[in-house]
Formats: sequence, structure tokens, C-alpha cells
Amino acid sequence: MLNRNYFSCCLLLAMFLLMLTSRAFGQGKTPIDFSANSMRFAREIEEDARRLINNVHFRHEGTDMYCDSAYIFTRQNRLSAFRNIFIQVNDTVSIFGDRLEYDGNTRIAELTGNVLLIDPQMRLTTTHLVYDLDRNTANYVGGGRIVDADNTLTSRWGFYFVNEKQFFFKDDVMLVNPKYVMESDTLRYNTLTEVAYFFGPTTIVSDENTIFCRNGWYDTRRDISRFSKDAFLQGKEQSITGDSLFYDRNTGYGRADRNVMIRDTVQNILITGHFAEHWEREGLSVVTKEALLTVIAEGDSLFMHADTLRALYLEDSEEQFVFAYHRAKFFRNDLQGISDSIVYNFSDSTIYLYHNPIIWSDVHQLTARRMEIQTSDKEILAAHLFDAAFIISQEEDIGFNQVKGRNITGHFIDNELRRIDVFGNGETIYFLKEDDNSLVGINKALSSDIVIYVEDRQVVGIRFIRDVDANLYPVDELPEEERLLRNFEWLDFKRPKSKADIFIRD
Repeated sequence: MLNRNYFSCCLLLAMFLLMLTSRAFGQGKTPIDFSANSMRFAREIEEDARRLINNVHFRHEGTDMYCDSAYIFTRQNRLSAFRNIFIQVNDTVSIFGDRLEYDGNTRIAELTGNVLLIDPQMRLTTTHLVYDLDRNTANYVGGGRIVDADNTLTSRWGFYFVNEKQFFFKDDVMLVNPKYVMESDTLRYNTLTEVAYFFGPTTIVSDENTIFCRNGWYDTRRDISRFSKDAFLQGKEQSITGDSLFYDRNTGYGRADRNVMIRDTVQNILITGHFAEHWEREGLSVVTKEALLTVIAEGDSLFMHADTLRALYLEDSEEQFVFAYHRAKFFRNDLQGISDSIVYNFSDSTIYLYHNPIIWSDVHQLTARRMEIQTSDKEILAAHLFDAAFIISQEEDIGFNQVKGRNITGHFIDNELRRIDVFGNGETIYFLKEDDNSLVGINKALSSDIVIYVEDRQVVGIRFIRDVDANLYPVDELPEEERLLRNFEWLDFKRPKSKADIFIRD
């Protein structure tokens, strides 16, 4: 008996709660108000359906809806409207369409046909739009088109937060601006600020360049942007990549951070580092933080490092230079060098070195106050040494061959030093040998100008020009202290032996 009474009480309580729930649901939303020129019941469709024709007007919780004809379902608190749909959402948002399904309980309006949403910032056109009047959001599936002051944006799917003026787009997103075209996988766009944020593979194409990234933003009003994740900017002849890129299209200024790479396809050069700035109109790029220049050549590339690398392209003369300064070093298998400042001229493949540079070629060390090294893709052509010029090579373990003068020009054939021209205050110390490599003696000479001929690293002839004072000494008769010319320095310990050595600070 107790169990039966207990069960009856539970059943009554459940029925009471169900009644309360049903009443609460039914009273949750206000009914839709309506008017029209003509109204009649349409019980053939539903028991409570009414047919409304001409100048149909619905009003629900502050929103006005107009159409040519409609059905209103009073018990369900919903309507179906046809032709010339117009919804005045608020003072700023209006929606037009061919057909409307509206649920007064959820306040969700579904429009189809030629749908148009207008607010002060933009116009949205689509064939299927769902608008949530409670949350003030709109979304479309199957394609839409947004037009604002400067941009036209299309996508397969879109979601619009009307109050925040924020759009989210997905699939086949394209933004067309008079200056460029942007294509993306996923994009967020603020119609008030006109800033686009992208969260997938994105490409921006303009007459000046092409930009790619997987994350970033673009201020379409101010034409400034930041890109990350596989970001690169490709110009007509140069490209720049980095973990993060900033670009101002108005000024042509770009900046890159971390893992930066600038590639020039015309000159076949590569500049890397961890921070770079680029001025597009001036043709100038500056790279710092482990900056490295690679001059790509078939079989033997040149690698140059300095605290700062500046690449400059002069459009009028079509000349291109790279300036390396502060502790500059370079390495090529046949040529290595150190200098405070180095300039590489790509028009004639000449390397200019300033502030007491040192050059090594094969067994020879070349020093001077400044130098010019003429090269080609595969070989050294000539080395011009200016002011306090000095060339040294080690003669096995018995001493050093030395040439000194005011200015010196070294001529190379197949990357071997074959002739040395000394101009002014010439001095030499050379170990002379027979054909069988036996030592003859030490030649020590002074002359205003000197021409020295070299084959297979050995001196085979010397021609002294004006004011000659030359002596050949047996090896045992020339004291050690007289076997070195004044200001002699053997600096082989500074010589880069590999590409990695150019990053070692002295």
C-alpha cells in the first residue's frame, strides 16, 4: 500500500512539473503582431494558418517585417513570407529577400532568393541567410558577397556579428581591392576598421609583389600588414621570407624577423639573418643578426658575413651592390678575406675592401690599407692593393717570400698568382731555387718599381725598374733579423678555413 501511494505522489508531481514547463515555454515569447490589406484563414494548410495579402506588415519585439504576401501560424508563433521581403532590424541594419521563414519563439529569420543585408559599412548579398535577431548575428552557407567602401569580399561561408561589425569567412575567401587581390582559407574582417585577419593559407597579389602566409592581418584602409607562419614577399626580382613580416604598401617598407632570407633571382644571391628591413622603392635591404651573403656560383659559391649587410639596387644604372661592414669576413674555396668594410659590385664582380683588409689566395697573404679584387663566377682576375701593400707566402719551414710597395697589383690565371706589379718603394725578399727545387739563396732587393713572375708558386723572374739595389745572399749569410721586411705580419691564424669560420669573432 505504501509503495502504491508513493508511486501516485511521484506521478502527480511529474505531471505538475510538466504543466509548469509547458506554460513557461508557451509564455516565453511575445506573439507576432500583423496587418495586411486582405486576411483570410487557410485551414487547408494548418488549422491556425492565415493568408495575408498586400501591404503585409509584421512587428515583433521591436523589429518590423514587410512583404507582398504571407502565412501567419499564430499557435506556433511563426510566419512564412513571400516576395519583396524587407526587414528593418534597427536604425542601421536592413535586410531584403524573396522568401522569409521567421520563428517568433527563437527570433531566427531565414531568408532565401536574392538576399541583401545593408548596414552603414557594407552590403552583403547571398542566396541563403540566417539572421538571429536576439544575438544580432547573420550567417550564410553556399556563397556570399560583401562590398564596402574599398573592398569586395566573397566566400562560401560567412558569419557576421552585427554589433561588433565582425565577419568570419571560410572556404574560397577572396578580397578584391583596387591595389591587390587577397585569397585565403579562413578570414576575419572588421567592416568598421577594414582590417582583415587570416588564419590559413593566404595569398595577396598586386602589381608590385606577391605575399603568402598562414597567419596575420592586413589593414586595408591604411595598407599596412603583418604576416607570420611561412610568410614570404615575392617582388619582381627579389623575395623575402621570415617567421614574421611587416609591410607598409604606401611606403614600400617591409620588415622581417627571425629566419630571414632575401633572394635575388637576377644576381643569383641569397642574404640570410634574423632581422631585415626592406625599402622597395629605394631598392635597399638591410640585414643584421648573423647576416650572411651567399653569391651562388656553379661549383664554388662565395659566403660573406658581417654585423650588417646592405643590398642596394640602382634602377637607373641597373647596378647592384652589397655593403658589409663591421667585422666583415668572406670565404670561397679559392679566396678568403677579412676587412672592417667590404663592398661587392655585381655589375663587374669586383670586391672593394676598406680599413686594413687581409686577403688569402692559395699560399699568398695580401694586406694593404684598402683593396679591389676583380673576380668572375669561377676565378680571381686581379687584386689591386693600395697604400702599404704587402704580399707574403711561406716557403716551407725556412722562411717567407715577401713583396712590399706603395701599391701592388697581383694578376691571376686559373686562380693562381702569376705576376706581381709593384708601384713605388718596392722591396722584396725571395728564396730562389733551382729547377730541382734546391735552394740557391735569398734575394733581397730595393727598387722604385718591380715586376715579379710566378709559376707553380715559385718566383721564376724579377724585373727591377729604376733605382735598383739588389743582392743575392747565401742562406747562411743573411741573419734571421734581416729576413723580414719592416711591418711584416703573418696572420694565417685569422684566415677563415671554412664557411663556418666567417662567424668566428677575432
